[in-house]
Amino acid sequence: MPQLVIVTPALRDANNGNWQTARRWQHLLQDRYYVRLVKQWPTSLACADSAMIALHARRSAESIAAWARAYPDRGLAVVLTGTDLYRDIAVDAAAQASLEHARHIVVLQELGPQALPERLRSKCRVIYQSTTARKALDKPVRTLRAVMVGHLRDEKSPDTLFAAARLLADQPHIRIDHIGEALDPALGLAAQATMAAAPNYRWLGGLPHEEVRRRIQRAHVLVHCSRMEGGAHVIMEAVASGTPVIASRIDGNVGMLGADYGGYFPPGDAAALAALLRRCVESSRRDAESYRRDAERWRRQHGDDLLATLARQCAARAPLFTADAERAALRRLAGDLLAGRK
Repeated sequence: MPQLVIVTPALRDANNGNWQTARRWQHLLQDRYYVRLVKQWPTSLACADSAMIALHARRSAESIAAWARAYPDRGLAVVLTGTDLYRDIAVDAAAQASLEHARHIVVLQELGPQALPERLRSKCRVIYQSTTARKALDKPVRTLRAVMVGHLRDEKSPDTLFAAARLLADQPHIRIDHIGEALDPALGLAAQATMAAAPNYRWLGGLPHEEVRRRIQRAHVLVHCSRMEGGAHVIMEAVASGTPVIASRIDGNVGMLGADYGGYFPPGDAAALAALLRRCVESSRRDAESYRRDAERWRRQHGDDLLATLARQCAARAPLFTADAERAALRRLAGDLLAGRK
């Protein structure tokens, strides 16, 4: 059985998107290949590796360069993250070198290839990630439950959520839960200050993945504020749970949800995010007497109620994120790497 090595800058203890991707790809490929995960290459057993899949052009650059020196004729695929696509490959020499070494470049959403130099797009392919489908759970009747999932760091733009929560502090029918560890301590302090200023906002810190999935299932809507994204796990997890998404209009999100999706707001625009959440309240409470007049006004201006529209659009995208589709795409990649095909 051929041996593949997946280089990931994050292992189990990080519990982030890179680790989730590496672990899942190992599982999806292990029926045909022996797949091992490493943080740095070479390690023991390196001589038996027939091909490499490296996550992150910049953070795995040393391993990519070492592979290119040791095995220039063996297959190498480089998988690009959001910081790779939308920052590092434009300014970082090591990330740029990783692209040159790669036989194949992988992006995780349909707009990813557009961020590459035109001469490299011919060796790029899109592999959508997958997650298990889950049924939506019962949701509160008298309040709208919104959840944002993502560690507190600048790329995830938690400050946009903080500002939106403050704008909605007088809206008792909107409850916002925020899940993620404070990778930037200053953002953790800002989250605590937001809780004090906006009683309908709760920062829950980091939670186990299974609990995160359940909270997504129970939410009326997932909020995703990122400034920079390669193809967010949490978006596909919401879509696969029947939970609509409100997201910043950036390429990484549009490449997941589609250009015509109705739940976007301009990046960093807290007022626009707050307005969308107010519309979602009206959608979720459309049969309540106190909201009927406003709901009718929104339907006249915007057509069907927002939550129902977003739910239908998410359901139409859900087939992109199935395990069967991801497994087939990974098998094609592994086959091409081992066969030496470009």
